[in-house]
Amino acid sequence: MVHSNRRQFLAGTAASFATLAMGRAYAQAPEGPFKLPPLGYAYDALDANIDAKTMETHHLRHHGAFITNLNNFAKDTPALGTTPVQDLLAKWQELPEAIRTGAKNNLGGHANHSMFWQIMAPGGANTPDSDLKAAIDRDLGGFDKMKADFNGAGGRVFGSGWVFVTVTKDGKLALVSRPNQDTPLMDGQRVLFGNDVWEHAYYLKYQNRRAEYLASWWNVANWSVIGARYAAAKAGTLTI
Repeated sequence: MVHSNRRQFLAGTAASFATLAMGRAYAQAPEGPFKLPPLGYAYDALDANIDAKTMETHHLRHHGAFITNLNNFAKDTPALGTTPVQDLLAKWQELPEAIRTGAKNNLGGHANHSMFWQIMAPGGANTPDSDLKAAIDRDLGGFDKMKADFNGAGGRVFGSGWVFVTVTKDGKLALVSRPNQDTPLMDGQRVLFGNDVWEHAYYLKYQNRRAEYLASWWNVANWSVIGARYAAAKAGTLTI
């Protein structure tokens, strides 16, 4: 009983510190039109595949930094906060020259991570529904080949970047990778799902074993959400 109470105390203390840290992160972020989206699950919910510390740091510090930077840019360029992110990225070369590169990088990071948190869930979520499965079979050679090709593309990203499956309005899928925080949205495309292969996404748990991280990541892919994104793409309502 003593050990049980001690464990409960330590768990409660850790949760309190995590909540306090989150509060500080939000408090320090400048007010503005850009907001850090919630995960929708606890930082330790994916722990068997992505550890809690990585999720917390990734969400609060890395994504939080994009939010901070974008709100700072928006102080002098209010249109950043009133134009949809996907539209800004599709025309990023038209952004004011003084902020163009920084705004592009932070908008890409915000879009990529907002998608990323959505398409994961504790324990994953079953398998692709029939419509999405048919598209995977047709365009990507089937589920197993898609996973192998996706993992291979992610492993070949030099340095930092992302691997994505894109989707057109007619439901056609394609596999692409991008460096840094670039996104297919910059080419006017839509992202069905993607995986972050920056080291900050996996290094605490996997160190330099990116291939192991890529293989493990499929255990948390949320096919319910990915299927909903596929339907939204075909309806023309998918944004980021």
